[in-house]
Amino acid sequence: MSTVIAAMITAVVGILGTLLAPLLQQRMTARQRAEDVLTEDRRRRFEERRAAYTAMNRASRQFHTLLKDALHRIRDDVYADEDRARLEEARRDYRDRYAEAQMIVPERVLEASRELNTVLAGIDAMAKRIDRGLQRDGETAAGALLELKEAEPRLSAMRRIMREDLGIFD
Repeated sequence: MSTVIAAMITAVVGILGTLLAPLLQQRMTARQRAEDVLTEDRRRRFEERRAAYTAMNRASRQFHTLLKDALHRIRDDVYADEDRARLEEARRDYRDRYAEAQMIVPERVLEASRELNTVLAGIDAMAKRIDRGLQRDGETAAGALLELKEAEPRLSAMRRIMREDLGIFD
């Protein structure tokens, strides 16, 4: 190969390198931006799930606690309007957190929350019937308290599944 051909090849490679460098840089920048957007989207979704889990866990535990308190007060015949209002507020908050979570959490979390919801809603309905004097055969506050114990392992299971979904394993 002559020096002229070698010089021409070198010149062509140099010109191509000069022309292609900005294109390669632009492509690398676009790829990095796309990765950054994807990373930010994952982080945002994680934060949404974590906030939903925190709110749902807090609301379900609060509803459970106030339901248990209500049943004790009904049993002891000291249930007052203030207690009813607090329980109703907790029930509504729980319902709202449950509805919000349905839009963003995975199905296995929803399944665990549905199992808990079935118990809590059933006991809440029973407590309201007992409070109004419309209880069904065999329904008592003491019996409802025993049935409410079914919610405790469901609360724990739901919390465990939520933590696992967030990457927290014990």
